[in-house]
Amino acid sequence: MNKLSQLFLVSLMSGATTLGAYKLFFDNNAPFSLDKKPVTTMATSNYNSNVGLSATVLDFTEAADKTVHSVVHVKNVTRRVVSNPMLEFFYGYKGGQSQEQIGTGSGVIISEDGYIVTNNHVVKDASEIEITLNNKKSYKAKLIGTDSKMDIALLKIDADEKLSYTPFGDSDNVKVGEWVLAVGNPYNLTSTVTAGIVSAKARNLGDNGIQSFIQTDAAVNPGNSGGALVDTRGNLVGINTMISSMTGSYVGYSFAVPSNIARKIIEDIMEYGNVQRGILGVEGGELNAQASKELGVSQTEGFYINRVTKNSGAEKSGLQKGDIIIKLDAKNISTFADLSGYINTKRPNDKVEVTYLRDSKIKTTTVTLTKTEFYSTEFKGIELENIDASDKKKFKLDYGVKIKAINNENLAQYRDELQGNIILSIDNVKAINVETVSKLLNKKDENQSVRLEMINKNGELIRIII
Repeated sequence: MNKLSQLFLVSLMSGATTLGAYKLFFDNNAPFSLDKKPVTTMATSNYNSNVGLSATVLDFTEAADKTVHSVVHVKNVTRRVVSNPMLEFFYGYKGGQSQEQIGTGSGVIISEDGYIVTNNHVVKDASEIEITLNNKKSYKAKLIGTDSKMDIALLKIDADEKLSYTPFGDSDNVKVGEWVLAVGNPYNLTSTVTAGIVSAKARNLGDNGIQSFIQTDAAVNPGNSGGALVDTRGNLVGINTMISSMTGSYVGYSFAVPSNIARKIIEDIMEYGNVQRGILGVEGGELNAQASKELGVSQTEGFYINRVTKNSGAEKSGLQKGDIIIKLDAKNISTFADLSGYINTKRPNDKVEVTYLRDSKIKTTTVTLTKTEFYSTEFKGIELENIDASDKKKFKLDYGVKIKAINNENLAQYRDELQGNIILSIDNVKAINVETVSKLLNKKDENQSVRLEMINKNGELIRIII
């Protein structure tokens, strides 16, 4: 009887288990039905958002195809005469041997009738410039104009056909993290395309003029200079200019002149024959934690005005020492590169709305930009201005700043000897122009002595310490 009861109990439990398993897996309404696919839920629905890694976003073929036909190979032929001092000394030989040097780079066709933009350093001192298109056709190019400060040059070829060209994009709308392509001719390899993202904007790399690079991690190597940086739609957003490297080859970062700056320079050269450069009329520096602490201000971003240039638009609009510029028109200003980059897209007499902080209160004013020729600075009672075309021709110079006036009583007795002299360097730093000199002198204390190297009105080199 006990064995029969145990057998009945086991049979009952087996049936129950079978029925339960059936309900659990085969019933369509059961949570683990085999007819249903497993559902995986995330902790938050934010994970369902598109992060831009779809196949369509990563397809660069259309942008590459548009660009490679408008990027050209630039060959720069430079000739110079090299003397032999041994022959001159022993045999009185006064002649020299002509040597030919060849440099290469890239350029971008920007119009169907053959205008090409490249870097100034690619064609500097060229005796001949040869352009080779992507279809292997070659043409002699004419140099239309250059801007050494921003490292941009404009060339022109006369082709027998309408040329493919790359349209300008708006570099102000380029965003950090956006995909871009670098197209050029590194190591004489034609039509090379590399991809990367915009790593940073308004990058300041030094005092040599260019203060507002687009930084990317697209591979750029020697020969890429003057090539195109384009967005995924094939629009030109920059001119590849330089790399940051200890070896001379690409190691992770490259830099491009923003297209808005390049376009403005090109339009100036084509319309006026030279670059029309406007200035705001303020001197100072960008804020950070340390600078703000030293100046006793709470703001840690923006451009701090240390001095307002006389008779400039900034002075006429009421800007003062101690004001902090935080916006130009609709562009936020956090660094000096932000400010200089935006002003470099403007011309004299353009109006700019300046938003600034004064005594922690936000104010706005409209500034009319003035010509760079009127830009001057003063240090230790010495007023400096840029040299003009006649000075450059007379002394065979392409840089320097001129002593416009002596207002220092201690130097009054030397006024006739100093006024009109051209300063070539300050503390062994090249005095390129008033802007670079002003930035250099702003870092020095008024009581700190400086060493000046200059040429006087007779062209004689002199050195003084003040």
